[in-house]
Amino acid sequence: MLEEYRKKRDFKETPEPAPGNSKKDLDKPIFVIQKHDASTLHYDFRLEIGGVLKSWAVPKEPPAKAGIKRLAIQTEDHPLEYADFEGEIPEGHYGAGKVEIWDRGTFELKKFEEKELICALEGEKLQGDYVMIKTKFGKEGKGWLLFKKKAE
Repeated sequence: MLEEYRKKRDFKETPEPAPGNSKKDLDKPIFVIQKHDASTLHYDFRLEIGGVLKSWAVPKEPPAKAGIKRLAIQTEDHPLEYADFEGEIPEGHYGAGKVEIWDRGTFELKKFEEKELICALEGEKLQGDYVMIKTKFGKEGKGWLLFKKKAE
């Protein structure tokens, strides 16, 4: 399940966590958004689904208000242990640069289909219903559109 994540990293040389047997104390699934100052500054949006962190790279800050749409490119799944990761990935390694937690919390998955995902975030910065729609953009069909749903 995490083969692609493992292939891209040398855990003897990077501080990133190796997949393990993480246990969590929360009843709800977690989400984390990590500000990642790599070759370009972006935000890694991660949702706990199916025992892993499903992950998307968002080139601009995720929207706190409805009406703002962001591109999100799906990346490889990450282990749950990555939700607590902050640090510096060394030069010469995949994702080299500074990683810091920008927001975190729990969420309720309201819909998860091949081309649409809806979740209610309960974070420190982001709260409310967020929608992701799969698009034709991005290489290999990994492009999604991320936006906050208007309050009903």
